[in-house]
Amino acid sequence: MTGKTSEQAKASGAKAKPAKTKPATKQDAAKPDAPLTGPALLSGGNPQIAKGHGDAPVQAYIAAMPGWKSAIGHRLDTLVTQTVPDVQKAVKWNSPLYGMDGQTWFLGIHCFDKYIKLAFFRGTSLTPMPPVASKTEHARYLHIHEDGVFDEAQFIDWMQQASQMPGEKM
Repeated sequence: MTGKTSEQAKASGAKAKPAKTKPATKQDAAKPDAPLTGPALLSGGNPQIAKGHGDAPVQAYIAAMPGWKSAIGHRLDTLVTQTVPDVQKAVKWNSPLYGMDGQTWFLGIHCFDKYIKLAFFRGTSLTPMPPVASKTEHARYLHIHEDGVFDEAQFIDWMQQASQMPGEKM
C-alpha cells in the first residue's frame, strides 16, 4: 500500500482528507463539500428512504419528514397503529404504505412542499369519501396543511373502513 494511514498523516503533519458525503438536498448539491445531514429530500420535500418492509423504514421516513410534517407523520402513524393493531407497514416509492397482508395497501403518505397527501387507495368506497379526487379510478386523497388541522375522528373511521377492504397491489 502506497498511501499514508491517518496516524502516519497526523505524525507527518499532513491533513487528512475529509470523507466524501452525499448531499442531503438539491440545494446542498450546489455546495461542493456539503456534509450529509440526513436522507435526501426529493422534489416537494419528500424524504428519499430505502424500500423496505416493517416499522423501521416507516419510522425513518417520518423522522426525515421536513419541519412541521414530521410531527404530523408521527401522529398519523400512531392513529393508524392504534386503530388497526395488526397493520403491516412498508416504504415503497419513497412513501410509507399501510396494509393488512404486507402485499396490498389501503393507505399511503407522501410529502409535498405545502402539504402531506394521504392516499386512500380504495377511497371511492369510503363513506364519506375523502375530499380530493384522483386520476386513479378508486383513489381519493386527504391533504393536511401546515396548520395540522384535520378531523381525527373521520380519519379513524376511514382507517377502520379501509382496513376491512381489499387493498391495492403495489
